[in-house]
Amino acid sequence: MRRLSILALGIALGTAASLSAHEVRPGYLELRQTTAERYDVLWKQPAQGEMILRLEPVFPDVCSQVGRGPEELVPGALLTRTVIQCDGGLGGRSIRIAGLEVTLTDVLVRVQRLDGVTETHMARPSSTAVEIGGAESVAARALAYLELGFQHILLGVDHLLFVLGLVLLVSDRWMLLKTVSSFTVAHSITLALATLGLANVPVVPLNAAIALSILFLGPEIIRARRGGTSLTIRHPWVVAFAFGLLHGFGFASGLVTMGLPSSEIPVALLLFNIGVEIGQLAFVLLLILLERSFRALEMRWPGWVEALPAYAVGGLGAYWTFERSLVVLRLAGSW
Repeated sequence: MRRLSILALGIALGTAASLSAHEVRPGYLELRQTTAERYDVLWKQPAQGEMILRLEPVFPDVCSQVGRGPEELVPGALLTRTVIQCDGGLGGRSIRIAGLEVTLTDVLVRVQRLDGVTETHMARPSSTAVEIGGAESVAARALAYLELGFQHILLGVDHLLFVLGLVLLVSDRWMLLKTVSSFTVAHSITLALATLGLANVPVVPLNAAIALSILFLGPEIIRARRGGTSLTIRHPWVVAFAFGLLHGFGFASGLVTMGLPSSEIPVALLLFNIGVEIGQLAFVLLLILLERSFRALEMRWPGWVEALPAYAVGGLGAYWTFERSLVVLRLAGSW
């Protein structure tokens, strides 16, 4: 019953993945005011391999472009540097991100004013425009990074499916807590290393490895259901820690591609990670509540139906592994 109770959720995650897997990277728009009416603009447009999200900042009519640098494609983003002239400045005016309403991502807008005040705003699909002006409170800036981490984990369907696999694998409550905590510690380590620039993993092979971690859990869940044993079944926290290191690099893409100023990275890293953990705990809590709700129905199902969630996890993991491995081969020039 426990496995069946989260089957529908697993299938929903798999369906959503094909639609949103390439749209979870946030965009980043930075404006540095150099004179009363002039701004240096850095626009980091989210990208996945060669696919670039069709997003574009739209400035007020009083603004005109007076300079433009060459575009640069870096891992996870297309960089564009421009200079704009805005009659009367941007204070009290709005910037809109065109195309954001049809995506599942966000855009962090950061404005550094001449008076030393820094503003941080978050543009979302439901609210694509931000108003410039007025000192942004510390609490508002902190909330922006918390929301970024929270939404990153909830839109990172492959990460959630791995957590789902762990919940299916572990039946003991204490062991589940230990396993999820191990996963948390591991991805927090690599998230910090990648964001601080101390370690780096290419995005495309990383995505394939994350898919492989999901595929790995499928057979282990079936083995545990049949009464078998293995290192993974006896010590799931070890496997959760090992694969958590990979997933941490995946989480880091949400901050690394933004290129935040070095002075802001430690705080952004901490708050982003807290947001990720809140989202992860909320997901696990949802699974537990679903389990208890279905248990209260006291319904009995055939064994093959109860096994479906494990096959769903393994099947989706296999599909993503194959799909992402083909991307690796194409980029390597093998195809």
